[in-house]
Amino acid sequence: MKKIAVGVISAMVGGAMLLSGGAASAQQKTSDVDIQSISPNPVVVPKGGERDAFIRVDATSDVDKVVVKVQPEGESFRTLSEKTVTRESWRFAVSFNSNDPEGKWSAIAEGFNKDGKKVAEDKAFFSVDIEEGKADTRITRFNADPYKVRKGKYVHFNGRLQVNDGGWEGARGEKVHIYYRANGYSTWKWVASDRTSWGGKFYAKARAWKSGTYKAVFKGDDDLKGSESRRDYVRVVRW
Repeated sequence: MKKIAVGVISAMVGGAMLLSGGAASAQQKTSDVDIQSISPNPVVVPKGGERDAFIRVDATSDVDKVVVKVQPEGESFRTLSEKTVTRESWRFAVSFNSNDPEGKWSAIAEGFNKDGKKVAEDKAFFSVDIEEGKADTRITRFNADPYKVRKGKYVHFNGRLQVNDGGWEGARGEKVHIYYRANGYSTWKWVASDRTSWGGKFYAKARAWKSGTYKAVFKGDDDLKGSESRRDYVRVVRW
C-alpha cells in the first residue's frame, strides 16, 4: 500500500451555535459531536498534485477537545488534530496527494471533556479519486526529404509518434500536422497532415516554393500530451 500523505492540519474557530430554548446549561445537555460536512466529496486529486478536504464538526459546549481521524478502507486511522478550542464549531483540513489510496475513506470525530474523558463520537464516509494524468508523447525520426528540391516539386515527410505507456510505443490513429517556416519569416504555417498507422508511423507531402524549415506537431487529446519533432531544413532551387 502506498504511503499515506501526512495531512495539513488546521483547527479554527467557527461561529458559536445558538442553543434552542436559550439558557440550557451544560448539565442539562447530552454531550455530542456531529460531523456536519466533508468537502469536497469525493476528493478529486490531480495526478502529481494535491487537494485539500475540509471537515466541519459541531460539538456541544461541554466538549473541551475534538479529535478527528481519517482512514482509507483497510488501513489504520491517522489522527488529524488534538487542538483545544473554546467554540462549538470545529474545522479541520487534510491534504491528499496522488500517492494516497483511492476509494472509500472514513472520518471519525471524538469529543473529550475537560477531564480528558471521551464523551461523544461520530462517523462519516467520503471518497478519494486520483485523476488519470495525460501520457507523454514524442515524435521521433522526423525527416523532410529531399534536403534539396526543385521549386514546385514535393517534399515528403515521415516520422513516428510514440506514447510512454510504461515504455515508449507507437501511438496509432492520431493526427500529426506538418508546419513550415520560410526563410526570413517567423510564422509557422500548416502544410499537411496525416493520421498515424501501425507503430505510430506517419507520411505526408507538400509542394515546395521557398527554402525553409519543417516540423511535425501532435496537438494532444484527452489522454495524450502534445509534442513536436525536431526541425528539418529543405533548400529550394529553381533548376
